[in-house]
Amino acid sequence: MTLPILYTLRQCPYAIRARLGLRLAEQEIDIRDISLTDKPAEMLSITPKGTVPLLVLSNGDYIDESLSIMVWALNQHDPHNLLLADSTHLFTDMINLIARNDCKYITALEHYKADIRYHNSDSMIYRNLCQSFLDDLELRLNKHRFFMCDHPSLADYAILPFIRQFSHIERQWFRHTPYPKLKAWLEQHYQDPIFSQVMKKKTLWQSEASTPSSYYETV
Repeated sequence: MTLPILYTLRQCPYAIRARLGLRLAEQEIDIRDISLTDKPAEMLSITPKGTVPLLVLSNGDYIDESLSIMVWALNQHDPHNLLLADSTHLFTDMINLIARNDCKYITALEHYKADIRYHNSDSMIYRNLCQSFLDDLELRLNKHRFFMCDHPSLADYAILPFIRQFSHIERQWFRHTPYPKLKAWLEQHYQDPIFSQVMKKKTLWQSEASTPSSYYETV
C-alpha cells in the first residue's frame, strides 16, 4: 500500500505542527522536504496552491491545512488522548484557544516579525498584542502542567510552533520576559524526543526517484 505523502518545509511553523500531529498519531508517511524556490512538479500537479504542509492521502485526496492534518491524523489514532476524548467539557475551550492562536495571535506575530526585521516602530504594538495571548497561556500553566489540563492536548502541539517562533524574534528580550511557566513548557517540548524527530534535517526531496523517508527511519 502506498504511504501518504507529506510535502513540508523544515522551519515553517505550519509544517512543524502538521509533522507533530502525524508523529504523535504514529502515522507512517513519506516525508518530502522541499524548497519553496524550487517546488517539485509532483506537488504542484496535486494543487497549484503550492504551499506547505500538503498531505496527500493514499486514495489521492489531499489536505493542505496544518490543523486539519493534525485532526485527520489523530482521528486515525490518538494514543496520547490529545483530542481529550474523555474530557469533552474541555474540548470547546481547547478549540477556542486554538482558534484564538490561529485567527488573532498569528496575525500579530507576523506583523511583529516583519516589523522587527525592517526596523518598523510599530513592532512594540504587535509584540504587545502577542503578549496578551502569552499572558493567557501563562495563567493556564499556573493552573496545570499544560494548556488544558495536566497532560498535553491538541492545543499544546498546535500552538507550540508559533510560541517557538515568537521566542526566536528577539531572543535576548524573550529570555527576560515574565513567563517562567511558558518558558519551562517550551523547554519541556524541546527536550521531548518527538520534537527532535520532527525537526530532524533531511535532504531536500527532488523527484519520485528519491528514496522515501518515514518518521520510523529517523527515530
